[in-house]
Amino acid sequence: MTEQARIEIHSSTSSSGYLRRLGVWDASMIVVGGVIGSGIFRVPATVARQTGSASEQMLAWAIGGVIALIGALSYAELGARRPSAGGGYVYLREAFGLIVAFVYGWNLLIVNHSGSIAAVSTVFVEYLGAALGIKVSNPAPWAVGTIVFLAGVNWFGIRAGAWTQNLLTVLKLLALAVLIAVGLSLGGAPAPAAPARPVAPFVFLGALMPVLFSYGGWYYVNDIAGEIRNPQRNLPRSLVLGMLLVATFYLLANAAYLSVLGHAGLAASQAPAADVMRQAFGEPGARLIALGVAISTLGFVNISLIGAARVFQVMAADGVFFRSAAALHPRWRSPNVALLMLAGWACVLALTGTFDQLLNYSTVGDWLGIAAVIATLFWYRRGSNVETLASFRTPLYPWLPIFFLLVVVWVVGATVWQNPHDAGMGVLITLAGIPVYAYWTRTQRTRDDH
Repeated sequence: MTEQARIEIHSSTSSSGYLRRLGVWDASMIVVGGVIGSGIFRVPATVARQTGSASEQMLAWAIGGVIALIGALSYAELGARRPSAGGGYVYLREAFGLIVAFVYGWNLLIVNHSGSIAAVSTVFVEYLGAALGIKVSNPAPWAVGTIVFLAGVNWFGIRAGAWTQNLLTVLKLLALAVLIAVGLSLGGAPAPAAPARPVAPFVFLGALMPVLFSYGGWYYVNDIAGEIRNPQRNLPRSLVLGMLLVATFYLLANAAYLSVLGHAGLAASQAPAADVMRQAFGEPGARLIALGVAISTLGFVNISLIGAARVFQVMAADGVFFRSAAALHPRWRSPNVALLMLAGWACVLALTGTFDQLLNYSTVGDWLGIAAVIATLFWYRRGSNVETLASFRTPLYPWLPIFFLLVVVWVVGATVWQNPHDAGMGVLITLAGIPVYAYWTRTQRTRDDH
């Protein structure tokens, strides 16, 4: 690395106020925790309905893992180049300007992260109730309590949040390991509930959609790059290690489902993980895996709070979010004000139940945001920016990033085709960020003039 690169990296990180306290293990657990939520416990059944055989089912999850790894490799180089808090927001600000970065952050605040936190907190409450044998008629207040509790944990800094994340991620992997061991040891698929059928290529492509959604979330670790020790080395390692671990568990989990339920039985299932455990241990087995799903979703909420709060803190430092949110706790170095604002908005969404529709609207904006972030890699690689090259290069550049961008074009196009209303609302929400950006910048100029 050149001396100029070292100077730029030092200046971008030392002024942020964050402390580098996380190693490869911590960062890898954040990658795993950001990807594995409740999807792997339910989505394989959805995929089975769109595939014609067990081999196609496994192929879909293998392809999805490869595509996700390609995206993670691009993020690995970006994180190694700019290892500071804020992740994609920072890359977009440097490459395409503040307005593009703001619109990206706007989507995270209004829809993506806040809506996901509210929704998954509600799922956590429902699964925890199922594990305890309790019917939760109104999960919203309990979801709010969950959000407040995790925000309180993360108030005490990245070590507290990372320790909690490590514990939850290990427990969720343990739950998956038990499910896999039980499924593969039972073996012997039952008679199929429906005959197998050949699947056209375009239908198989449709099966990849839910798979890709289940693999999403690796990018949270880039949001906390300012708190990873030796990030030029450790951040790429954590992304690769974390995604390989996720893909391994996902493929084994699908093999376990197919071993017990068969492909047609999996397609007919509404809760495949519970069905597998119920066959092995009866109702206590179903409750046990419900507890595993609850733990998994809790870990996802935790990492969403950790990552998003740092994005909003950086936005506030740039003058395009509430100025008070730029502050860090004087002792714990946590973005405590941004954390409270994020948690507060997520609580509002949880109490009002408006997150479901918002999440339906978020798909297009979410994927376009990922594509825009990966597109910044081409800007960093050009001309004078070569001087900022970090210690990690995306393999087979530019072909792998281009391939991933083509995948995003397909995902967005399919989403628009299938749900034009939701996609249109997502575009409107995104465009609404432009006048909000104008307001923030005008307010900032007024403050500066006074």
